[in-house]
Amino acid sequence: MKVEQVKKKKIFEKIFEKSLSFIETAGNRLPDPITLFVIFCGVILLTSYIGAKIGVSVVHPSTKESIQIVNLITKDGLRQIVGRIVGNFQSFPPLGLVLVVMIGAGVAEKSGLIKAVLENSVTKVPKNFMTAMIILVGILANAVGDAGFIVLPPLAAIIFLGTGRHPLVGLFAAYAGVSGGFAANLMINMADVLAASFTIPAAQMIDPTYQGTPAMNLYFIAVSTIFLVGVGVWVTEKIVEPRFPKYEGKDLEEHTKSLSEIEKKGLKYAGWSVLILILMIIGLCIGKDAFMQDPKSGSILAYESTLMQGIIPIVTLVFLIPGLIYGKIIGTIKTDKDATAMMGSAMSDMGPYIVLAFVASQFLAYFKWSNVGIVLSIKGAEFLKNAGMTGYGLIIGFVFISCLINIFVGSASAKWAIMAPVFVPMFLLLGYDPALTQMAYRIGDSITNTISPLFPYFPILLAFINKYDKNAGMGTVIANMIPYSIAFGVLWTILLIVFMIINIPLGPNSGIYYLLQ
Repeated sequence: MKVEQVKKKKIFEKIFEKSLSFIETAGNRLPDPITLFVIFCGVILLTSYIGAKIGVSVVHPSTKESIQIVNLITKDGLRQIVGRIVGNFQSFPPLGLVLVVMIGAGVAEKSGLIKAVLENSVTKVPKNFMTAMIILVGILANAVGDAGFIVLPPLAAIIFLGTGRHPLVGLFAAYAGVSGGFAANLMINMADVLAASFTIPAAQMIDPTYQGTPAMNLYFIAVSTIFLVGVGVWVTEKIVEPRFPKYEGKDLEEHTKSLSEIEKKGLKYAGWSVLILILMIIGLCIGKDAFMQDPKSGSILAYESTLMQGIIPIVTLVFLIPGLIYGKIIGTIKTDKDATAMMGSAMSDMGPYIVLAFVASQFLAYFKWSNVGIVLSIKGAEFLKNAGMTGYGLIIGFVFISCLINIFVGSASAKWAIMAPVFVPMFLLLGYDPALTQMAYRIGDSITNTISPLFPYFPILLAFINKYDKNAGMGTVIANMIPYSIAFGVLWTILLIVFMIINIPLGPNSGIYYLLQ
């Protein structure tokens, strides 16, 4: 019996390794996202030519007007393409939003504040709450970009080792939080800004009056954070940790370093600055005709309120002010030139994204001018209705599709730039709020980050792991991350369905269902 079990295990391992090799090979053969957008631009132009020639048209369900595909490969079409290149780029919503936030986030990171916060937050926690704190910090760390992936996993490994636990368990828990919980948080962050900047114009293809903000998923992601921490702790301590024997490796030369007195002072004053800023914002929301209210409705959560319209500069200040204070106190910022240099460096780090934004802006413009997006959405919505694919099954299916695509294409913004113009209008026509479509995509986009060999931080994780286990490879990572991926996926999807059943808003002015006027 034991011999048969060993044989079955070996067969399973071979199949598993071959599957991983296939995923890795197929994913590596995919062009760079920038190249993909260039290809898609060509596909849209060709589709517009063929669609116009055969007379493809649909009836808009709201306006009842007939919409035909417009051929862009004409003299007028090509003039529009050439003449609007710069305009498309300048008016691309994600570009300005992301760059403004990076002014503050860049200073917070390069001044050393982010690293100090991460180190301080997980080293002062009682042993019994260590796993929960590491996963929580990992989830919250998606607000600070790369720092969470680079700083937290190795730090968690050292902390676990120092408390007598296997270092790889801490490393896996941290990576699960920062990658698998990428779409959760307790505050608005860069991921919300990026997602909304593609969702809003996609929805406006069907309903030009649609308004949305980066806070459209705020309620749901905040609740998700609490649940993901709980299930993450359970997976870590009940499934992953029992798989590891007592660590017998050599003592590490490095240990968790406590912050110096000057760093503690910097953190203290940076923290006070955030508290003061929050109190100021709250003060501006209180009272009749408060500054943060919408002058017409008097609501601070209305789309036109100063609070909602100013969410991007507010997020920027939350990073910028404490970053400046911390840097000034510890000495990484001595003059204003140091601060501006950090901002410039943060902008230079965004170089690849800016190029991607340029190509994506042209793709979205062609999608809109040709009417291909609207036609695909209306045809797709009609097909789903006729096939009976609506309701909870449709949302679950979309989560599943998103998580599969995420295994092969790592960039969340690149994928959503392609998918949003099709699925947001399509689901809107089926009566679902764009905020729901966006959240379903973000869930799928997060849960397979942990197991994708093509995720940008996967090789870095392997390097961290090899420090403690020279024989560990890609299979080791995926085998230990699959439980997190499955648990996060099941819990998160159920939570979204519960929101749908009870019809709980996903964020300010962002419900589950949407009624076209």
